[in-house]
Amino acid sequence: MDTGKRYNNGNDALHFPFSAAPAPGTLTDVAPGVKWLRMPLPYAALNHINLWVLDDGDGWTVVDTGVNTPETKQTWTEIFTGPLKGKPVKRIFCTHYHPDHIGLAGWLAETHRAPLWITPGEIAAARFSHGLTHEISAPAAAKVYIQAGLESAIPAATSAHGGRYKRAVSDLPEHYTAIDPALPVNAAGIDWRVVVGEGHSPQMATLYSDERALLISGDQVLPGITPNVSVRDSQPDSNPLKLFLDSLERFRALPDETLVLPSHKLPFHGLRTRVDQLIRHHHDRLDVAREASRKGATGGEVLKALFKRELDAHQLAFALGETVAHLNYLVAGGDVVREECPDGIYRYTTA
Repeated sequence: MDTGKRYNNGNDALHFPFSAAPAPGTLTDVAPGVKWLRMPLPYAALNHINLWVLDDGDGWTVVDTGVNTPETKQTWTEIFTGPLKGKPVKRIFCTHYHPDHIGLAGWLAETHRAPLWITPGEIAAARFSHGLTHEISAPAAAKVYIQAGLESAIPAATSAHGGRYKRAVSDLPEHYTAIDPALPVNAAGIDWRVVVGEGHSPQMATLYSDERALLISGDQVLPGITPNVSVRDSQPDSNPLKLFLDSLERFRALPDETLVLPSHKLPFHGLRTRVDQLIRHHHDRLDVAREASRKGATGGEVLKALFKRELDAHQLAFALGETVAHLNYLVAGGDVVREECPDGIYRYTTA
């Protein structure tokens, strides 16, 4: 969800050293040994992802892969027979399990005989999501909509459930190298600290270089938009917002002059400023959810207070996941009480 206008007047509070992204099929050097490329995404709301290639001297480390589409495969093929020709891919490092980040990891690993590096929490989520069928996922999603009082939205919401992740993500490698957050990753001739982000995904691995004050932030810290923090259908009582806010403190501890290399939008300076904006954004949303629950409300009613615009089925799924994440945070903190009604609908009331 775009927060740029509200919190930083079009990102005026941040500094952007690059005015434009690399053209399709080209790479831009952003730091010694660190190259930036951009791949298209087939989504209306977010049409690109930033990927990173680290020069290890005798080969390349690819950080994230793009989604599994013929266009992305073709672009990778052109890059490896063009700008990156002459050195092998040594490894594929995936920050987390979402399709735009891991979508072509299996294909790249097989094509280049390179290992996948990923945290145990993310590969577990990827394998779980890859195995979901409509028969498994649709009933779980329907239950969440019923609990929110949005039963009428179930047919549209569940029509594409099952197989969506598998279509966007090539078959995952059977073997992988588990990233240990306690150990540095050596790439581009330097050591990187693994800083774990949570809430947006289970165990996102971002990379921070003390030597160069450089952060490959994945989706944990983005300029202008906030990462989606949602309750998953398979874990309806989880509290991902608390995990997200708590893990943001790890990034707040990094130097403000850090050059942040995000997965979406443009690289920027102003890490602590952006972290503060993200924290403030979610506390504002919590205030709205709390107020909407003052006299009792369903999850669907709270959703309408949080999201004023019309939402299609895809947008509604993300909005509902975010709404439940904020309500679960309030319930866990004792600010709101959740009661299950005889019809299966949850009703939330300020404590």
